Amino acid sequence: MMSTAPHAASRRPQLLAAGAATVTVVLWASAFVSIRSAGEAYAPGALALGRLLSGVLALGVICLLRREGLPPRAAWRGIAISGLLWFGFYMVVLNWGEQQVDAGTAALVVNVGPILIALLGARLLGDALPPRLLAGMAVSFAGAVTVGLSMSGEGGSSLFGVVLCLLAAVAYAGGVVAQKPALGHASALQVTTFGCLVGAVLCLPFTGQLVRDAADAPLSATLNMVYLGVFPTALAFTTWAYALARTTAGRMGATTYAVPALVVLMSWLALGEVPRLLTLAGGALCLAGVAVSRSRKGAAAPEPEGAAEPHARDGGRV
Repeated sequence: MMSTAPHAASRRPQLLAAGAATVTVVLWASAFVSIRSAGEAYAPGALALGRLLSGVLALGVICLLRREGLPPRAAWRGIAISGLLWFGFYMVVLNWGEQQVDAGTAALVVNVGPILIALLGARLLGDALPPRLLAGMAVSFAGAVTVGLSMSGEGGSSLFGVVLCLLAAVAYAGGVVAQKPALGHASALQVTTFGCLVGAVLCLPFTGQLVRDAADAPLSATLNMVYLGVFPTALAFTTWAYALARTTAGRMGATTYAVPALVVLMSWLALGEVPRLLTLAGGALCLAGVAVSRSRKGAAAPEPEGAAEPHARDGGRV
């Protein structure tokens, strides 16, 4: 009986990281529903800027309440790169690209991102590529493409749109891999706050467009934009960073393959879009692949050195 307490204590960080990852994928899935509404009234750059400004405001308030200071100098390189690539460039080109291509093409191209994360993590961070991770990602990728194809309309795809989606996938992967080392020096909240700030600064050229769109946009679209900033950005990116500090980039990337399955469910519940049988099958494949990629052979395969315990500055805090 006495051995159960230390075992439960050793499992607590893993459970907290899993819970943080779950919050992230649920909120990122909900973002697709909000983007659909806000994107009808806001141009891609304006929507990205409005979302990031809302996120910076929310994160700034939390930092003040928690008395978070500036990140250490060693963290700034990763924060700056992830802010430019992921918070800034990725959000603009993804919004733009998804207006140019159908859902099937977007699913095929954008969901290359987690695969790139695993490959870049192995090359630049020394992450392992266990067979279960690769097999799970292959299954989830097939499921994501199936969901996208089954939900596609009659619209076509332009070469320009495909290039934009590919650039988004590359920026997403580069941003995640750059963020990982920064989390060894700064807290998840610091990395997220200042990465979001860097992205917002990058998007400042869209200020005029944001003002014009906001003047004409319905209240529902503006509220959806603010929601995107506060929850799928401020909260979800922070819980993502918290979980990323405690596992490998490849495993976290694979976890995001649960998003397409959750989008199907949320579209069904919130928008009344009854999914096709093929859509449900694709969602099931996504979840099955995530389960495989997150599993480990045996009961106690250790995390790579430095992955399970973040830097002391993080203090286990979100």
